[in-house]
Amino acid sequence: MRVGLITPDPRHPLLAAVTSLLTGAGHRVEVLDPAGAQAPADPADVYLLKARTPQALALARQIEAGGVPVVNTSAATARCQDRTAMAEDALRAGLPFAPTRTYASGGELARGLALTPPAGAVVVKSRYSRKGDVVVRLDGAGQIAEFVARAAAEPYVVQDFAPNPGWDHKLWAIGPHVFAALRRSELSPAAPGGGPVPLTALPPSWPTLVRAVGDVFGLDVYGVDVIDAGGGRPLIVDVNAFPGIRHQPGAPEALSSLALRHAVPRS
Repeated sequence: MRVGLITPDPRHPLLAAVTSLLTGAGHRVEVLDPAGAQAPADPADVYLLKARTPQALALARQIEAGGVPVVNTSAATARCQDRTAMAEDALRAGLPFAPTRTYASGGELARGLALTPPAGAVVVKSRYSRKGDVVVRLDGAGQIAEFVARAAAEPYVVQDFAPNPGWDHKLWAIGPHVFAALRRSELSPAAPGGGPVPLTALPPSWPTLVRAVGDVFGLDVYGVDVIDAGGGRPLIVDVNAFPGIRHQPGAPEALSSLALRHAVPRS
C-alpha cells in the first residue's frame, strides 16, 4: 500500500513511528507538505491529514475530489477548528460540552459580559483553533478590560470557568482505540506535570463518551479535552482533529492499522 502524509513535519514522533512500521512491513510512505503542494497526479491509496492550515485543508479537498480517502476528512477537520460550530454540534448531540458564547471581537465580548456579568471567572479562546491561538482565564471586570485593550482583531468564544483540581484529562482516539493522559491545565498556576494514565483509572463512562465524540464529529483520529467537574462528571472543553499523540504505547500501531483499513488500492 501507499500511504500519504499531509504534514509539514513528518518527523513528528507519532508520524515517524508510523512511517517506520509501514515501511518495515513493505508499504510505501509519501509526504506532502501542504505549503504549496498540489494534489498528485498519481495519488497514494490513503492520506493522513496531520495539518490544519487553510493550505492543508484545500489540498485534502483536492485529494478527496479524486476519490482518495483522507483521514480525517477535510470537512471534519475544518468543523473542529471552529469552536462555535464545535459547541453547537456537541450540545445538539447531547454531549456534556461546556456552554459557549461567541463574540465577533474583543469589544463585543466586553459589552456582552458587561450586560450579563458572569458569576465567576471565564475562559476566553480564539473562535478558530490554530497554533498560538488565545486560551486565557479572566477573573473579573478588570482582567476582562485588560484583555480587551490588547486583544487582536478576531472573534472569540467564552466559557464559564469550571472549578476543577487543575488537571485536564487528555483523551485520544485512533479508530476504536482510546488513550489517556493527565496534564496540568494551561490555566492552572501550578507547574506542568502529568503523564499517561490507564483507562481503568478513568470513570467507566469516559471511553464510551470519547467514542461518541468521534461519531458526532465524523472523526477517526482526535483528541477530547475533559475536565472532571466533580464526582467523575465529565465536562468537554475542546475537541481536536488529529492532535499530537505522544508517549502512548500502541498509538503508532493503531494509526498504522487505521491507515491500511481506509486505503483504497489504486488500479
